[in-house]
Amino acid sequence: MRAYQQELPGLEIKEIRLPEPLAGATIQQRFEAFHELNPWVLDELEAMTARCVGQHWPRVGIAMLFELLRWRYGEATRGDEFRLNNNFRSRYVRLLLERHPEWTRLFSTRALRTD
Repeated sequence: MRAYQQELPGLEIKEIRLPEPLAGATIQQRFEAFHELNPWVLDELEAMTARCVGQHWPRVGIAMLFELLRWRYGEATRGDEFRLNNNFRSRYVRLLLERHPEWTRLFSTRALRTD
């Protein structure tokens, strides 16, 4: 992986590490395995949300943040595929809200799927 950090200030790209497939694992179990290997993803989502808060955005969508992180990763690396499972979006929102309960007004949440 070759990162071009100087071209994207504020973005700290690290290599995505994928966990071994867990046969029969729930979304939550797969998320926990991924998050354990890639804690920087949450940090980047938090930093992006903080920038939105600083610009007084009334709402923030986790889907937008995911796509922006994918795009920024692609801009900062050459040849690396960025794999960020859309099933993990709801889990990341909840972690963001655990860290920042004051952001509750920014995100819409639904009941979690357990499969």
